[in-house]
Amino acid sequence: MRTLAGWIGQLWLRLRFRLRSSKVSSIRSIITWSFSIFIVLVLTIMALLLHDKFTQAAERSAELTTRQIVDQVSYNLEDYVRSMSHLYRAIEEHMLRDGTWEGEQVDKQLDTLLSSREDIISITLLDSKGELLKNRPSAELKSSAHVTQQGWFQSALRVPDHLSFSLPHIQNMYSGPYKWVVSMSKGITVRQNGQDRQVILLVDINFKQMDELSRRVSLGQRGYVYIIDESAGNIVYHPQQQLMYMGLKSENIEQALVATGSYEDEADGQKRLNTVKSVANIGWKIVGVAYLDEIMTTRQEVNGYLVRVLLVVLILVILVSMLLSSSLTRPIRRMERKMKAVERGDFNVELPVQGPLEVERLSRRFNLMVYKIRTLMNEIIHEQEQKRRLELEALQAQINPHFLYNTLNSVVRMVGMSRNEEVITMITSLSRLFRISLSQGKTIITVREELEHAHHYLTIQQMRFKRKFRFSLDADEDTLECLTLKLVLQPLIENAIVHGIEYHTDEGCIEIRVYRESGQLVFRITDNGVGMTEEQVAGLLQGSPIVKSGAGSGVAVRNVHDRIQLYYGEGCGLEFESELEEGTTVWIRIPVQCEREDGDYYDKR
Repeated sequence: MRTLAGWIGQLWLRLRFRLRSSKVSSIRSIITWSFSIFIVLVLTIMALLLHDKFTQAAERSAELTTRQIVDQVSYNLEDYVRSMSHLYRAIEEHMLRDGTWEGEQVDKQLDTLLSSREDIISITLLDSKGELLKNRPSAELKSSAHVTQQGWFQSALRVPDHLSFSLPHIQNMYSGPYKWVVSMSKGITVRQNGQDRQVILLVDINFKQMDELSRRVSLGQRGYVYIIDESAGNIVYHPQQQLMYMGLKSENIEQALVATGSYEDEADGQKRLNTVKSVANIGWKIVGVAYLDEIMTTRQEVNGYLVRVLLVVLILVILVSMLLSSSLTRPIRRMERKMKAVERGDFNVELPVQGPLEVERLSRRFNLMVYKIRTLMNEIIHEQEQKRRLELEALQAQINPHFLYNTLNSVVRMVGMSRNEEVITMITSLSRLFRISLSQGKTIITVREELEHAHHYLTIQQMRFKRKFRFSLDADEDTLECLTLKLVLQPLIENAIVHGIEYHTDEGCIEIRVYRESGQLVFRITDNGVGMTEEQVAGLLQGSPIVKSGAGSGVAVRNVHDRIQLYYGEGCGLEFESELEEGTTVWIRIPVQCEREDGDYYDKR
């Protein structure tokens, strides 16, 4: 049991993790699916409730329609029977008035009636023994008619003074075409020559009229109406009467005779709804038959309609949900993109303050947060620049005392040797040297000024070292107005003199060349001194002392390199190439910069 609970717990955790890591857990998906499921659930419940209501209403409507149709048939048939009864009485009154039926006047009246009503086939008057007394149209009675054996004849004798209707039958009393008729007969007692005499008045009406009244009725696609005789249950009318006679179709007559209203039965495996209505004054029953599967078809149509409505509403709900969720989550997605931009280091982003109230508040807070971060970053950058400038100034401050210390030592030595003119020259050069060094506090000077500074420095050193070396300065014309950090040459020249030439037996030579190369400004300082080993060259930029001479610490060279990289960045600085007993070459590479009219600098490549 515990193992099963643990397995279910792990499965739930995995499922939850996958859901949270997929887009299904996004706010947009949650809003879309929650709203859609809720609406579909509500619509499904409503559809089920409406389905029952619609189904019951459809069944009641079908039953009511069937009953109304049967009632209408009954009413039409009753109305027809009533009109035929009135016609029968009219014939009776005109034909048997004063107990006589002879005379042209009676014949004319009967002919008029026959010509005005196509549904009246014949009018016949018989005595109680079946002898023909009069008929219209006039015709001879067939000997094979046997009228006394006819049902209508016997009914008239059995129940005199009562108009009875026979079942539909073929008229065979006269020669001519056989027609389906319904016979109206009545036994009448007339007084003739002072004596009572019983006669039978027979009026045959065409059954076609009644047949059309019933045939026009339609109960669905397969429903129909049939008529039975209440007394004996005989079929009076049936739309498939031929099949009935052939025994290929049957009806549940017994149940129809005793039923009132509606009832259900089953025929040929199909359920039917039967509606029964009696026709007054004629003793017939009208039975309307409707098939339940057609009523069920109405139910299926209602089901199909509800399903289609549900699908359409579902599609609309999903679309509305997607639009709504997209509208609600759009500010969040926009904020996510802005946050990613901040994550990448772009602090100049700003969210538009628009949308719902909560989104506006959140956007204001985000903008305020980014503004504070941007302010803090600017403060940090400013502080870093200040720190860099202070470091640069500190490095610059390390050079000046170093140079001044060496120069004053040289002046002291020349004064001791009473070399006054050289002292004057050296002091003059030193003065100009310091004028350029000060440069009104500027750290950036032109190449021309830097070369002038180097020239004075070399002059001083040449006098100090008793012209042990010669020097030359050469610069391309287009480099003289370019800008450079000041005092980048002096430490390298000093390094060449002290560590390269001072202990060299031959005359030393220092060449300084300034030119452009690959978009950079290049200072090349070449000496023919003793040179350095590869280890010494590699240790120069790490500030390692040059142990060979023992006269320098290497700090000045490293200071030049650090100053250049602090100011111009990586990719700039010093490069060395040296070979023992051959000399050393130093390259200074910095960007080509010139001064604009407003005092700012720009790259010129």
